[in-house]
Amino acid sequence: MNPVRGEAAVRVAGEMLVLRPTFAALVAAEQELGPLFALVDRAADGRLALAELVALFWHCRHEPPDALTRDALGEAVAAGGLAAATPALRMLLTQILAGR
Repeated sequence: MNPVRGEAAVRVAGEMLVLRPTFAALVAAEQELGPLFALVDRAADGRLALAELVALFWHCRHEPPDALTRDALGEAVAAGGLAAATPALRMLLTQILAGR
């Protein structure tokens, strides 16, 4: 993980999954979730749904294990708890707002 590049990481099934908010990843997330500024607003208001968080992580995943599915990512986030996912979410949201 390279924080200078805006990358974050989240633990999935005992391994660290690197999340990289590239332009293509954010466009894909926006196509699914709607405008990213609205996503940031929902997160700031405490209204970000777990499915939205997982979708953002899914689109930003970088070099994931071959066997990783979106359902497995969601289960790992739920099992790890929102507190464990929050630092990665914060880093991605910061990159959405500030850019690189």
